[in-house]
Amino acid sequence: MKPKIALVGRPNVGKSALFNKICQKRVSIVDEQEGITRDRIYAEADCFGRPFLLIDTGGIDAQADHLPFNEEVRRQAQIAIEEADAVILVVDGQTGPLPLDLEVARLLLKHKKPAVLAVNKIDHLQQVPQIHAFHSLAISHLIAVSAVQGFQIAELIEETLGLLPQQEEEPTLPSEPIAPKSIRIAIAGRPNVGKSTLLNQLLGENRAIVSPVAGTTRDSIDVDISVDGQNYTLIDTAGIRRKKAEKEVVDKFAAIRTQEALERADICLLVLDSHEGITAQEKKIAGMIEELGKSCILIFNKWDLVKNLKMEHAMRGVREAVPFLTHCPTLFLSAKSGRNLDKIFPAVLEAWHDRHKRIGTGMLNKFIESCLQKYHPPLITGKRLRIYYMTQIQTDPPKFVVFVNKPDLMIDTYKKYLINQFRETYRFSGCPLFFELRGKEKQQTEETEASPV
Repeated sequence: MKPKIALVGRPNVGKSALFNKICQKRVSIVDEQEGITRDRIYAEADCFGRPFLLIDTGGIDAQADHLPFNEEVRRQAQIAIEEADAVILVVDGQTGPLPLDLEVARLLLKHKKPAVLAVNKIDHLQQVPQIHAFHSLAISHLIAVSAVQGFQIAELIEETLGLLPQQEEEPTLPSEPIAPKSIRIAIAGRPNVGKSTLLNQLLGENRAIVSPVAGTTRDSIDVDISVDGQNYTLIDTAGIRRKKAEKEVVDKFAAIRTQEALERADICLLVLDSHEGITAQEKKIAGMIEELGKSCILIFNKWDLVKNLKMEHAMRGVREAVPFLTHCPTLFLSAKSGRNLDKIFPAVLEAWHDRHKRIGTGMLNKFIESCLQKYHPPLITGKRLRIYYMTQIQTDPPKFVVFVNKPDLMIDTYKKYLINQFRETYRFSGCPLFFELRGKEKQQTEETEASPV
């Protein structure tokens, strides 16, 4: 097991900036406003060949009643302290020690965890002596750092890891099975449709803060879980708002993080509120999922509260609004009560296998021949489309090349006919398909057409 290191401290001392600097990528949202980080954020990092797990937490302040979800944020931070092997207390070197810093330090000493005091915002060597003012916090290991400048970041982690016992790596026996690939699942949707509740139910713990207030989740939260021997990484995302509703810079950052989460995912769970059905925001997210080539599973959440509405009627509106969702597995469940949650991972596995499915060229050519026999392409200005052969060039997502005489003779109606026949024959459940037309002549080969269908 990799050692876990938690970053804690009062609000607005630079924990998230330090977290991103150590991980060497933008994971947590950083802003001057207090109370931006709310949930526990995990990321893997490495220091001189020694891997560890880093945990970012929200600011601890018992008196900050003006900050939304303050009690839940404190609870999440305390959980991080309890599960961590070592803790880094982050303080602001420019303001000096404050009573709230002393309160957090006492909390760490009560847990008796190995601790290092990171005096942040020390941007120049001349400012290093300022760390001595923090000896009053009774943490013996002090180090001056700058999350912005990257000053002494490696030294901070080396000092922290040095407080932990060195773990001996166990030799891997040849007979041991190789660990299965971790399937990345992004939980997407607009604000307040139950994404964080769904994450907590799947994990069996309060991993993310849940509130009826829209926009509670801001960062993308990655959590690893194993079900029936298969590894998964669940990614809870912030809800994508309408542009007019993005009143704060944080909302814009949250939308960017959500798009990045979709890009990293293999499968996306698109969560809808069963009461409201599909809205413009879900259409936008579905279009984003299809454009990125990600597989999608449609989740109708809060179905236990719906009365006098059949599943077929609920699906009809969705299929008319977004044709791509017609080919996606659909689950009707309740994240709050746990109804039908056991159907999610089997559906994910099926969708994952379909997006990695490969069809031989011989089978594809038989398919094309069958389609041509049923319905010939129409004549266009005295010319008819001729399809020579079809081959699959990629999986994850599936991409196919269709060689024809002239790509511009492929009209939309015949293209839809081929796509519908292909879906009926080979399914590819929940997965967008990409087809590219290539002309026979060299000059036409350059004029290719590729789009998800």
